[in-house]
Amino acid sequence: MALSSFSLSRRSLLLLAALGAAPAAWALPARALQFPRDFGSHPDLHTEWWYITGHAKAAGGREFGFQVTFFRSRVEATQGMRSAFAAKNLVFAHAAVTDLEGRVLLHDQRIARAGFGVAEASETDTAVRIRDWSLVREGGVYVARIPAGEFMLELRFTPTQPVLLQGNAGLSRKGPDESQASYYYSEPQLKAQGKLTLKGQPFEVDGAAWLDHEWSQALMHPEAVGWDWIGMNLDDGSALTAFHLRRADGSALWGGGSFRPRDGVARIFRNDEVRFESLKTWDSPRTQARYPTQWRVQTPAGNFEVRALLDDQELDSRGSTGGVYWEGVSDLLDAQGRRVGRGYLEMTGYAAPLRL
Repeated sequence: MALSSFSLSRRSLLLLAALGAAPAAWALPARALQFPRDFGSHPDLHTEWWYITGHAKAAGGREFGFQVTFFRSRVEATQGMRSAFAAKNLVFAHAAVTDLEGRVLLHDQRIARAGFGVAEASETDTAVRIRDWSLVREGGVYVARIPAGEFMLELRFTPTQPVLLQGNAGLSRKGPDESQASYYYSEPQLKAQGKLTLKGQPFEVDGAAWLDHEWSQALMHPEAVGWDWIGMNLDDGSALTAFHLRRADGSALWGGGSFRPRDGVARIFRNDEVRFESLKTWDSPRTQARYPTQWRVQTPAGNFEVRALLDDQELDSRGSTGGVYWEGVSDLLDAQGRRVGRGYLEMTGYAAPLRL
């Protein structure tokens, strides 16, 4: 997700305290995003991530969800250092596979300083790497190669629709203060193809995916403890984004999103036009966090229900970005209870408030 006024991830944005002092917050100027340049990295800003989630099916009908997220974080305290060994940017990555038949989530993570051929984030186009993990845009197609501990992803993501600019022409507000904003675009309805290997067993898969790319300078509002976000590919080719940031009492601090019909113009949601209502919760046996795994989401594009396909899709990223969050494949139902799409739900700040 994917939200961006923070120091690391959506869509997954949980900053290590060791990064040092946060940068001063200032309002990002409105500007026209330019491609392919803005597919690449923006190291002048503090936080950035590329986030792909999706679902796929193997020939025998076995279904999976998957997540690949790369983060870049600028380390302000080292920017004036001349040494090549100074960690001026850190690169992180998370990857996960939800095996719906096996009812299990597998996940892994990486962290490294940028440079020395170990980790990099190109400024000219999407090309982010940490050792043997990579997400690269080649000829307009995204290629992810993630050899993780218990699984491997070798997937290609082909755009089928134009880039979707979120917020005001790509400048997306994330809080009541103008400084709480990000540059943000999405590529929904990506065609996903390739190979997924699960504990040594390979599967040729086809499916659909969603990409978010955000970069920002500001931190989250001091009253916010976390957020809930959805990115949904509808079966008719439409794309739905909705999110809200929560206070400690569960009330919404700020909301937003968008809806774009297939071959249509996106409608951008105002702060007061989105509402999340919890319908069902699941308690994590590991962290005791209580996550809403079924939601009613009200938007100007209609009222929907979001239903997790597996309750236990909690990820522990304390080995990289430092927090615990819930990120999982979910179905989208319309007001009549009919399934109309599938995508990802992300929830943060339930195991502990985010302190960024």
